[in-house]
Amino acid sequence: MASKLRDSAKRVQDFLLSKGFSFNVKELSSSTRTAQEAADSIGCTVHQIAKSLVFREKETDLPILVIASGSNRVDIIKIEKLTCLKLGRADGEYVKERVGYAIGGVPPVGHIEPLETILDPDLKKYEVIWAAAGTPFAVFKLKPKDLEPLTNGKWVELSE
Repeated sequence: MASKLRDSAKRVQDFLLSKGFSFNVKELSSSTRTAQEAADSIGCTVHQIAKSLVFREKETDLPILVIASGSNRVDIIKIEKLTCLKLGRADGEYVKERVGYAIGGVPPVGHIEPLETILDPDLKKYEVIWAAAGTPFAVFKLKPKDLEPLTNGKWVELSE
């Protein structure tokens, strides 16, 4: 199946397999660009979408990944207080250049460089969640407990 995936989705699938995870990247015919589009395309609730948001750390210019439940709005001030990071906006060019994927398809893994990752504890409420897999049409299913070992992320209360 992986050989039929677009290049970006195949990179995600290859990364997952190389790290010992057996998640199956799927490309859908409908868009998963937004959390709501992903939920509609998959047939799950928007809460089960693990949306990947990239921010730019103001002092170091490093990309910071926030993986939040699709229904949550991220409170940047709350994250800054809990992590001592200074988060700024990351435009599409920055995300593509530093992370390796276009906005709307940023996966939680397989980036150009290791990213400091913040995880939304609200995702733990669900038995299964879905994450982007490199394109605005590619996703993979996982359990919330897999996020931490997969991303080396930290669980931080981050929603408004």
